[in-house]
Amino acid sequence: MTAPAGSSSAEPVPASAVVIGTGLIGTSVALALRAGGMDVWLADRDEDALGLAVSLGAGRRLPPAGLTSGPAEVAVLAVPPAAVAEQLRAAQSRGLARCYTDVASVKELPLARARELGCDLASYVPGHPLSGREQSGPAAARADLFIGRPWVICPQPANAAADIALVTRLAEACGAQPVSVPAADHDRWVALVSHAPHAVAAAMGARLEHAPASALALAGQGLRDVTRIAAGSPGMWVQILAANAGPVGAVLRDVAADLASAADALDSLAAGDEQGAKLLADLLERASAGVGRIPGKHGGPTTGFAPVQVVIPDRPGELARLFQAAGAAGVNIEDITIEHSPGLPVGVAELWVRPEAGPALADALAAGGWPVSVRAAGSIAS
Repeated sequence: MTAPAGSSSAEPVPASAVVIGTGLIGTSVALALRAGGMDVWLADRDEDALGLAVSLGAGRRLPPAGLTSGPAEVAVLAVPPAAVAEQLRAAQSRGLARCYTDVASVKELPLARARELGCDLASYVPGHPLSGREQSGPAAARADLFIGRPWVICPQPANAAADIALVTRLAEACGAQPVSVPAADHDRWVALVSHAPHAVAAAMGARLEHAPASALALAGQGLRDVTRIAAGSPGMWVQILAANAGPVGAVLRDVAADLASAADALDSLAAGDEQGAKLLADLLERASAGVGRIPGKHGGPTTGFAPVQVVIPDRPGELARLFQAAGAAGVNIEDITIEHSPGLPVGVAELWVRPEAGPALADALAAGGWPVSVRAAGSIAS
């Protein structure tokens, strides 16, 4: 994984863009580009989504006849993977832009379809920003959605260096960190780090569909963490998983094998065979080692932080007071999690800080009247 060829801070940011597709990602791209002063035109078959994106200030409607001023510098195809090639052919036939890119989460399928349809692959530089939200649609869009996030660019042999640089600067204009990855590697890697995790979260979420309400009332942050991403649009995720079916299926088979081994180990323990504990320990140790390899803050190694637990009332202004107290104590909060207490007007906030800062923060918060506890340091990938 390297910085894309042609990437340079001296390269000009595109002055004009057409964004085709005004869902979460397309509208977020448009908002980010507009925030940088770029001229943006929007198109979408869904008139309601298009109208909302325009009203949010994401850009102007693309005239049916195209741009009278001539082609835009770049067109961004913000449509599902299976629709990229069709939209690329249509946009190229209209001469909407001099360079084309996309934001689909799969790369080999759009490329193969584009070849089949006879698209001009020389002007098409595939891309994929690795960012999103559980919500969908233009109403959930944010101009800062891509800040600090990887934006994969998959240069093709026919691409001109100037077009690769243009798409690179487009990603940078959205606040993202562009990286160059071959299309085949991209699809295998996102299967592991994005697509299969969504399927695993969905499988766990499905177990809750008919769970007793009294059981769900006991749910803690762990269950919410495991199932959070499963709240995404089912229709969109069917398309994503289907478009990357082979690589995702391979990862899920390996996950299923580990889960089957864990189930067998638990059956052995239930039958009185203590050997099952060794199998479970092996899985948990491998899991800990794997999680430890996830890059931490600023892309560096995962760092050990100490969580300072604070009981806070569920009322306006409490988090602001917490952060003010931390700032006054000269402590930087590296991460925060909040778990609400079912049926009670309080919650527990975990403020993750460097271990040496934990006692100072605890003292400052205790002086402010909050019940506080400092736990031993652990690893988080913030």
